Amino acid sequence: MRGRVLIVAGSDSGGGAGIQADLKSCMALDAYAGTAITALTAQDTLGVHGVHAVPPDFIRMQIRLHLADIGADAIKTGMLADTPTIHAVCDALEEFGTGQPLVADPVMMAKGGHALLDPTAVATLKRRLLPMAAVITPNAPEAELLSGRPVAGVGDMPAAAEAILAMGVPAVLLKGGHLPGGTVTDLLATREGSRWFESPRIESAHTHGTGCTLASAIAAGLAQALSLEGAVIRARAYVLAALRTAPGLGHGHGPLNHAVTVDPARIATLA
Repeated sequence: MRGRVLIVAGSDSGGGAGIQADLKSCMALDAYAGTAITALTAQDTLGVHGVHAVPPDFIRMQIRLHLADIGADAIKTGMLADTPTIHAVCDALEEFGTGQPLVADPVMMAKGGHALLDPTAVATLKRRLLPMAAVITPNAPEAELLSGRPVAGVGDMPAAAEAILAMGVPAVLLKGGHLPGGTVTDLLATREGSRWFESPRIESAHTHGTGCTLASAIAAGLAQALSLEGAVIRARAYVLAALRTAPGLGHGHGPLNHAVTVDPARIATLA
């Protein structure tokens, strides 16, 4: 095991997204993950049924204790819910962090449509969190909200990514999974240039947690000293494999197979 990741995000009681997906993803890629939980959600594959916020001071305490003891080689943020939470996280990272690369997943909406970020907090997210990030990973609807530009197709992605880069973010991985078509196209845009990634769309209802999984897998790669492009390539391959082998659980948007990299037969030989 190598690379330490601190995950700052909300809990998904269904286990498919949020902190639970983050932990599974990092461990599946041989990185260690600790957590600072920002919110508790009661949810299943059909949707989010309740949200309980964690007090900002307690969020700060979790971050401070983890960084002071175990430490981190990369940090990933997910659901931050509201303005006080964003301020608490940013204050704690500024005070206790040591310049670790931050992968910021701007979680705004659950798969079933439940809002996970107070609309009044978007400006705070843009002003405080985004400039701290090494890379942000918005999907198309999130990129629209952040950039103020429509992202209705692949052709709209470069302009939206450029608008986000102009906010002080060094890199944007704009994900195209929400866009129509048989090919999923992602755009990694940096101040030095851009790279497109394409993969055949996997038709499945079991896509819950893909965004959390991808961002955490990228954070694991950065924690293990991969380049950003290398971390993105490996993370996309991991998500695709986890999608293809999804276990088919639940009655709605089911979880991925986060254990796709685990070989029980090999483990048995080590006993």
